Amino acid sequence: MLCGCINRTSDDANRRSISVAQIDTLKNTALTWHIPASFETIRGLRLLRDGRPFAHRNLAVARSILRTNPRMGPFDALQLADFAIGRAQHYGLNPEFLCATLLQESAFDPDALSNAGAVGLGQFTMDTASAYHVDPFDARDAIRGSALLLAAYVSAYRGRYPDPYAVALAAYNAGPAAVLRYRGVPPYQETQGYISDVYERWARIISDENF
Repeated sequence: MLCGCINRTSDDANRRSISVAQIDTLKNTALTWHIPASFETIRGLRLLRDGRPFAHRNLAVARSILRTNPRMGPFDALQLADFAIGRAQHYGLNPEFLCATLLQESAFDPDALSNAGAVGLGQFTMDTASAYHVDPFDARDAIRGSALLLAAYVSAYRGRYPDPYAVALAAYNAGPAAVLRYRGVPPYQETQGYISDVYERWARIISDENF
């Protein structure tokens, strides 16, 4: 009631409404990763989707994530890109190779589910996840598990095959038993297409880097 008795000019009211909008924008920008794209403060991040190559691989990977998964926000893409690159380096795996594989598997979507029952960002079956002590529903643990598994495959096939990365992808897609049976990449159309798609994504990430 007391507020209702105070006389305000139209200029005062306009200044009050503008200042509240600015405070709300700053608050949301500071306190959350999931910021609506309409806020002025992050419109520049749309440049991640297009433009010139980046001087940092995490930005190049984030660009590929956003192109593949437009529902993901730029901050989340950068966060996942940073973590994936870190895990790849930890296990001695090419970072762009790991990220290209995860893009092909799930577009970095932690909730991805395939018709074959593979789940999560790394598209693990429950048996494989259990064998490697991976929580497939946790994005970071799925990335860790994928990096560990792919690094193990590449290490095992290096020196035995001309392209250990292709064979590692075959093992990831069709299983190491299929690789053993056919002494390399099996003649499965799905697996061969999968390898080709990952290599295309790998090349796209590298093309977005400017080191």
